[in-house]
This record gives sequence, C-alpha cells and structure tokens, in this order.
Amino acid sequence: MKVAEPNKIPIGVKYTNPRITYDHKYWYISVGVEVAETAEKSTGISIGIDLGIKDLAVVSNIDKPFKNINKTKEVKRLKKKLKRKQRQVSMKYEENKTSLRKAGENRYKFTKTKNTQKLEKEIKLIHRRLTNIRLNHIHQTTNEIVKTKPSTIVVEDLNVSGMMKNKHLSKAIQEQNFHKFITTLQYKSKLNGIEFVKADRFYPSSKTCSNCGDTKKDLKLKDRVFVCPSCNFKIDRDKNASINLSRYPKSA
Repeated sequence: MKVAEPNKIPIGVKYTNPRITYDHKYWYISVGVEVAETAEKSTGISIGIDLGIKDLAVVSNIDKPFKNINKTKEVKRLKKKLKRKQRQVSMKYEENKTSLRKAGENRYKFTKTKNTQKLEKEIKLIHRRLTNIRLNHIHQTTNEIVKTKPSTIVVEDLNVSGMMKNKHLSKAIQEQNFHKFITTLQYKSKLNGIEFVKADRFYPSSKTCSNCGDTKKDLKLKDRVFVCPSCNFKIDRDKNASINLSRYPKSA
C-alpha cells in the first residue's frame, strides 16, 4: 500500500477514526493519531487577511498577494474541457429522448449508452482534477501564512451565503472556496499555537484609512485604490483592509 507520508508515521501509537474515501479514481484510507504539539516561537505580531475574488488573499505582512488559482491557464483549460464534455452528454440524452418520442412512448426514460457512461466518467475526473488543484492551492497558501509565525491571525467573518445571491459573482465566489480556506487556516493556526480571530462582519476594514484612521463612507466596490479624504493617503484597497484587520481589537 502506498503511503502519502512514509517517514511521518508514528510507531507505537493508537490509531483512531479510520475513514475510507473514493474520489472517482482512487480509494484512500486515513486514520487519526495523537501527537504532541510542537508550536514554534512566534514573532509576536498580529496579521490581517483580506479575502477576495481578484486575489485569493492579501496578507498585511506579505507584500505579494496570493493569486486566484481559477485565473490560471490550466484551470481555464480544464473548465473549457468540462463545459465541452457536459454539452456532449446533454446531446446524448437529447438523442435518447428523441428516439423514445419516435417510438411512440409517452414517458421519458433515458438509457445510458457506453459512450454516455464514458463521458460521465471523464466529467467526474475533470471535477476531481479541479478540486485537487484548488485544494492544493489553499494548503500552499495557508502553509506560507502560518510559516511567518505570527501570534494572531485575523480574518473577515464573510457572509458567503449572502454573497452567493449576487448572480454576477456567485460562481467566482464558489470557486474560491472561502469557507475551506478559513477552516484550513483555523486548524493550522491551532496546531502552531497561533490565536485565530474572526473580525466582526460589520467591521469597516475596507473603508477605514490605515494611515490616519479616518473613515471613507462613500467607498464603492469598483474603487480598487483607497484614497483617504483626510490625509490623501493612497493604497491598494485590499492591502488597506488587511492592515486594518491586523489591528482589530481582540475584545471587540
């Protein structure tokens, strides 16, 4: 049996909660073990993370934003291929539907041919590939954030269900997997002894100037550069939000 981490399996410990999963290509078995926490000494700084669609995450103490993996060539190619395969399956079902009408039947029963089954299997494998790419990007991003060894990580408490109501952005929001990103970062913070804080949903991180603290109430979503009306301070909107989140009061 192939093991994902052959050099990290502890010897002489009790294995618990075995789980078997299938991703339409391989079978996996995973088990849980209890190990001692090995939290490293933190830098003592608090960092803020602003999540978005243009970039997955903008971190206050990291200059370069973490890219949106869905804008890469590979993901675009797979999505285009997926759309083509789904169209082919739809046409196969429509052909079967038409043949039943010609036979004089009043009900619609679709018989899957071997070609249809083959196309559906290919679609499942494309979905698997896209899921693995997005999940791998989330793990790489969260690992890099945790490796900066902050004492506190502050993220937005996003209203994902409310954001999904926007028909123009719902698909892009779904592909970003914000919930998975937050839960992954949360458990990695716990493993490394980092305090994880969710800022209040109505905390004005984007509208507050990170230089003077003044609030710009008329800030619109299309404004990608924040310009303070009081001190004329200019900064990227998302970077400004991440800096404000890093200063979020823990008692708020």
